[in-house]
Amino acid sequence: MSPRKSAVETVATRTRIIECALAMASAEGLEGLTIGRLATDLGMSKAGVIGHFGTKEALQLATLDAAVEAFRLRVPARAVGAKPGVQRLAAVFGEWIDYMQDGKAPGGCFVTSVATEFDGRPGPIRDAVLAALSSWSAYVIGEIRAAVDAGELPPETDADQLAFELHGVVLAADQAIQLHHDPAAPTRARRAITRLLTTGAHG
Repeated sequence: MSPRKSAVETVATRTRIIECALAMASAEGLEGLTIGRLATDLGMSKAGVIGHFGTKEALQLATLDAAVEAFRLRVPARAVGAKPGVQRLAAVFGEWIDYMQDGKAPGGCFVTSVATEFDGRPGPIRDAVLAALSSWSAYVIGEIRAAVDAGELPPETDADQLAFELHGVVLAADQAIQLHHDPAAPTRARRAITRLLTTGAHG
């Protein structure tokens, strides 16, 4: 086997492990990942699975990275063509709600779930999810400020407050969809977001 082929196969195996880990963690939480079950599901040895990462924590971080990238491609990337400001905010929050209800994430929004799972547990995983959510919040606040500058939102709009309220709506929708199986939750969430993006928020 050539070194190049071996490297390609190594990358492919690592990707397959992460995909399986993401599916497992989406349903059972990031802490629910077990090397033994991954090995069984993949038809590999435990040593073969962990050998690609070194530690379980490294595997968890790689899984979280994959989830963040999946979110980026599923939500903000689909809103790139929307006009900056209110139109783009409506698009990204609409995509986020669609993502929660499309059934492809059995545990709801993966990053949100991990944030809840690790918010009181200091360490690399908490740091990684905090960085991802901080980056997302900065993106949303930037779009809110663009909307204020364009006259789409009142000049007295508090960008931080509005971002907080928008995120609160989505978190409530996630719980209503996942825990209560409320079919009206997506519609209620979209209605609340539309109202917020029409009136703004004040501190």
